[in-house]
Amino acid sequence: MVGLGNPGRQYARTPHNLGFMVVDLLAERHGVRWNATSGVGMAVMGEGVIAGQHVMLAKPMTFMNRSGLAVRELTGRCGLPPSRLIVVLDDLDLPWGYVRVRPRGSSGGHRGLESVIAALGTDQFVRVRLGIHPGRAVRDAAEFVLAPLPPAFEQDLEEVLGRGAAAVECILAEGVEQAMAKFNRRAQGFRREEQ
Repeated sequence: MVGLGNPGRQYARTPHNLGFMVVDLLAERHGVRWNATSGVGMAVMGEGVIAGQHVMLAKPMTFMNRSGLAVRELTGRCGLPPSRLIVVLDDLDLPWGYVRVRPRGSSGGHRGLESVIAALGTDQFVRVRLGIHPGRAVRDAAEFVLAPLPPAFEQDLEEVLGRGAAAVECILAEGVEQAMAKFNRRAQGFRREEQ
């Protein structure tokens, strides 16, 4: 399972790092310890058990747009077919508070996911997308996703990350179809940025 994001303290609490934040929460919930490892695609990794399944959590340290290098190296090292991979990422096309589980599909313009698809040569892997659209026009997408989380997002962050982690746990425990049925709808009561 891979959370997408950017390494470095300056990116830690940005919309583009929700994937990192969800795998961090999963590690905390399930007692997974992180260990630095290096390879073609440098990543921080941890192994543990979630929903009765042995899992490997990973955060690529290659920066978002080159995430595929780390994912390809990790799946190759573990002998993991892409069909058993779960990628957690942010999605500017979805409103803040949405979680969308998909068993496969295009990158939707997300550069990190695009990199993973290109590196693996397939889009046949599960992804958990977390909506980050603020409910107003975003003039510069790159600037928005790399800026600190808006204050309104910070208020909901714990709940959003909890739903993302719960979606992953559901995939592992009950399968993708069940997770889609449970999580592919908007959570109620999420705030929007001030216009």
